[in-house]
Amino acid sequence: MVEPKVKYPGLTDDVRPTPDHGEATYRGTGRLVDKKAVITGGDSGIGRAVALAFAREGADVLISYLEAEEKDARDTARLIEDAGRTAVVVPGDLVEESQCTAVVARAVEAFGGIDILVSNAAYQMAAPNGLLDITDEQFDRVLKTNVYAMFWLCRAAVPHMAPGSSIITTSSIQAFQPSPQLLDYATTKAAIVNFTKGLAQNLADRRIRVNSVAPGPVWTPLIPATMPADSVEGFGEQAPLGRAAQPAELAPLYVFLASSDSSYITGEVIGVTGGSPIT
Repeated sequence: MVEPKVKYPGLTDDVRPTPDHGEATYRGTGRLVDKKAVITGGDSGIGRAVALAFAREGADVLISYLEAEEKDARDTARLIEDAGRTAVVVPGDLVEESQCTAVVARAVEAFGGIDILVSNAAYQMAAPNGLLDITDEQFDRVLKTNVYAMFWLCRAAVPHMAPGSSIITTSSIQAFQPSPQLLDYATTKAAIVNFTKGLAQNLADRRIRVNSVAPGPVWTPLIPATMPADSVEGFGEQAPLGRAAQPAELAPLYVFLASSDSSYITGEVIGVTGGSPIT
């Protein structure tokens, strides 16, 4: 097995070229003024780009993250505060239900409620030989981080979400085009798609919308920290557009799904894949 280029979980400073989260380009238009958002995996990558965009749209933001990602989390919090909004940071591993409920409790304590929940945290580790390389420990961790945590977070958050609130999950093209070396991860992303569609129907009476963003290849610290080095070179070139996305290119869709601009959209999975189909 060819080892990953950087040690998991990977920090933004480890990644070259540095991902673009929209620091120099994202301009808010007031679409989320005074909204209260929770973003898991909000320290780097897609999570950081979404946190930055939400803050520049006027939202206060809580981010959860692994303790090993403390520096990235503080950098993201600074971006939120630079936008004039409140940043709350909650370290801890979401594989435990108690940590998921603690994230929600901290948001309710800090904000008084939750308007937007972005279930974005994920774990993957490439298994070059597929099934036979996936240990019970890895399978359990992938399921707990990607699926159980989403379930626990939603169950804890919904009682604190008013009509008009939004839940956004992060699925993946892997839900539709699974890579053998990411068999366990792809399985969880398919589960997220199904959960999103079912939960949207479940919460329609509460007027809470539930949608999912399905990225294709995105250049984040997770990639060099979990993929063999030979897979990192040329990462994203398989997409029809010929490159990986930058996190900043996904953030506007999360803003759209969080805002009243998408008030009649629920139960949808929207691909940001560089042209690869998700059907």
